[in-house]
Amino acid sequence: MVFQRSEKKIFISLVDVPKSYIDSDMIEKLSNIFRRRIIIQFESLSLDKFFDPIRDQYHSTEILRYFIFNHSISDGDKKCIIVRKDLFIPILTFVFGEAHLNGNYCIVSTNRLCERFYDRTPNVEIFKERLLKEIVHELGHTFGLTHCLNDLCVMHNSFTIEDTDRKSIYPCESCFEKLDEVL
Repeated sequence: MVFQRSEKKIFISLVDVPKSYIDSDMIEKLSNIFRRRIIIQFESLSLDKFFDPIRDQYHSTEILRYFIFNHSISDGDKKCIIVRKDLFIPILTFVFGEAHLNGNYCIVSTNRLCERFYDRTPNVEIFKERLLKEIVHELGHTFGLTHCLNDLCVMHNSFTIEDTDRKSIYPCESCFEKLDEVL
C-alpha cells in the first residue's frame, strides 16, 4: 500500500547532537510512519537555564515550554527536539522524552539510550534503534496517541531501557488505526 505524503513536515531539531545520530534509514522510517517530510535542523541553544543542580538533570517540560513560546512552526507541523542531556519531570526519576499530547512539540534525550550509560560496550545499532523508538513514541503523542497496553507497541510506556528494547519501532495495529485516522 502506498500512502500520500502530506505537505506538512516534522522537524527533527538537534541541540548539541551530531547529525550522525539521525541517518537516512531513520528518516525514511519516520517519514513512512507519519507520512510527513522529515527535516533535520540544528538548534543553537544553551540548556543551562533548564538544569536542576539538586537532581543533576534537565527539566524537559521547561525546555518544551521554551520552544513553544520562542519557536513557531506552521499549523500541523511537528517538532521533535533531540538533546544529549539527562531529562526529568518532577514526578519521575527520569524520562527518555516528553510530548504535549495533540500538540506540536516533543523532546527526546539520548543520554540513557547509550549502552555507555549502563556501563556496557557502546553499540551504535542498538543506540539508533532506541533513538528511533523514542522519537516515534513521542511524536505519536503529538498525533494524539496515548500509552498502549501492548508491551510490543512503540506507544507502550518505557520505565526502563529493557522496556524500550522489547518494543517495536512501529505502533501496534490498534495504535496505527488511530494514527491513520489523524493522518
